[in-house]
Amino acid sequence: MVGELGRVTGTVGPGLVGEVIVRVRGGAEAFLAYPAEPGERIERGTVVMVTEYQPPRTVYVTSVYA
Repeated sequence: MVGELGRVTGTVGPGLVGEVIVRVRGGAEAFLAYPAEPGERIERGTVVMVTEYQPPRTVYVTSVYA
């Protein structure tokens, strides 16, 4: 899971529980998402990389094109 790319579907940021879609297990799944860098805000449509995974459905992400 760590290192996989995804796309933000619900804004990720301080005080927000965002959402990202990541391709896994031959399909695409939604995960709750938090920013890997404190204070970072990542808008909808941004391509992100998973830096940490907490089962079952939580990921920490960073923007690929920062």
